Amino acid sequence: MRAVIQRVTRASVSIAGETTGDIASGLLVLLGIAPDDTETDARWLAEKIAALRIFEDTDGRMNRSVVEAGGGILVVSQFTLFASTRKGTRPSFNDAAKPEVARPLYEAFNRCATLALGRPVATGQFAALMSVSLVNDGPVTLIIDTRRRE
Repeated sequence: MRAVIQRVTRASVSIAGETTGDIASGLLVLLGIAPDDTETDARWLAEKIAALRIFEDTDGRMNRSVVEAGGGILVVSQFTLFASTRKGTRPSFNDAAKPEVARPLYEAFNRCATLALGRPVATGQFAALMSVSLVNDGPVTLIIDTRRRE
């Protein structure tokens, strides 16, 4: 699994003009799934994201997690995170999991993230054409890949 995590002051996702998920302060997680990913990867990644100390404490240092900061998490499926641009100028998505593999793992990640956060996460809709809006805070943007465990 590969995740792009952005600390936000607000974020939302909509489909055909209808908002399906939104948060105030918290984390926007763009989530890509590879064919060999497992529920173990989903659990590890969800727990890692919930525990990341990237919110400011009273001294202005990044020292609190989204859980400690009372923030939300918005998860959006993003198969394009596994795009390959090695050949030519048209990306290949062969390294992304097929929907029958990715959908259950996306749902597993959302369940694990809900447990790690201690409240429901907001989501987009798997395989839908979505519009994502956000206000990046910082900006703070991180990339985590479960293959490298970083």
